[in-house]
Amino acid sequence: MKYKSCLIIIIISCLITTGGSINLISTPTSVSNTAQQIQLSESDHLDSIITQLMAISHISALSGAIVYNDSLTWAGGYGLANRETHSVATADSIYLVASISKTITATALLQLYEQGKFKLDDDVSNYLNFSIRNPSFPTVPITFRLLLSHHSSLSVDPDTSFTRLLPADLPLNDYPSLFYRELLVPGGLQYIPQVWTATTPGSSMNYANLGFGLLGYLVERISGENFASYCRTHIFQPLEMYNTSFTLDGLDINRLVRPYEYYNGEYIQYMHYTLLDYPAGNLRTTVVDLSHFLIAQMNQGRYKDVQLLSPETIEMMHTIQYQNHTGYNFNYGLGFQIWQDASGNQIGHTGGLFGVSTTMVYREGQNVGLIMFCNKEVVTLLDSLEFALLIHCIHSKAQQYINTPNRESLQRILLTTQLLSQDFRTLSK
Repeated sequence: MKYKSCLIIIIISCLITTGGSINLISTPTSVSNTAQQIQLSESDHLDSIITQLMAISHISALSGAIVYNDSLTWAGGYGLANRETHSVATADSIYLVASISKTITATALLQLYEQGKFKLDDDVSNYLNFSIRNPSFPTVPITFRLLLSHHSSLSVDPDTSFTRLLPADLPLNDYPSLFYRELLVPGGLQYIPQVWTATTPGSSMNYANLGFGLLGYLVERISGENFASYCRTHIFQPLEMYNTSFTLDGLDINRLVRPYEYYNGEYIQYMHYTLLDYPAGNLRTTVVDLSHFLIAQMNQGRYKDVQLLSPETIEMMHTIQYQNHTGYNFNYGLGFQIWQDASGNQIGHTGGLFGVSTTMVYREGQNVGLIMFCNKEVVTLLDSLEFALLIHCIHSKAQQYINTPNRESLQRILLTTQLLSQDFRTLSK
């Protein structure tokens, strides 16, 4: 541990001592004319820092992308996507992205909202085949807005075997209707009181993955389509996200990035798995594909000639719905995390699962967005620092000169990584 810490300090010192004279690198996978304004350089110095950090952190694969205004200006990959086959990570490698999935689930539901299928403050029980209430507050309705903003009073991943992982895309009978009814309704086969908190719906934020799983089921109930199929037809295909799916079916298995855990000097591989509440965290995509979605989010819902959502709905998604007073370092819009600091708002989402750490974020007013995926879970404070430094390095590819990673900038980046060590953690119990 001391050895790793010393190496990280050396790399930080290297970044600081080289000041503003470091040229950036890259042979971009996909570059638009806008790249001329960004001035990506020819030096390999930054790539060397990234690969050193990956080695120190025991990260096997990393892919990143930079969006500027309405274009993808850089995308690339580092390391090995699969250590057994020695396949190299690229911008087109397919990663499990965990909770970034929630931004897609929210988008799917809000497309139906724009069609007048429901109102945000409607009781979701009116759209389900069972009634859902917090038993401690039986007269308070659970609304779409409450679920989309993590204020429904559902708990943060209660310890129940019903939310475990499945191998690949194992099909289940009567899913998802039976799953949610048996888990969320008192008297259900898998119901435990800990599924609900003791707080009134709307009074505090509890980051509940089950809530977004339920939102995916609501997409099915309202649209009449399978959730994964709906997203493919109405989001992925219009946005030219051809290597993106909530299921493994249809993806190129040779491009899938294998999740790993580094333990006792070895990289231990995980199977390709599926979450039961898959709309909350089971999206697989590439940094290039996801950049199309981020471009739409940064440009009032528009990607090329496709209007994914109206500007008004996009603004609502990026607006804090309830002020957070519960210890989180971020607020929440509708499917999006919002970090506030003296420099303004950062909007996006992080994700963390077994063998997975991801981020997608942009800063309001700067027109620069960042996407980064890696196949290692962030667990410790040191993991968070390493992840933050890698984000800083990737972000620097969108600048003419590298920024010195001073305390303020590192703290700002670290704010966006806190959930990585908490996301779906109860699944490991």
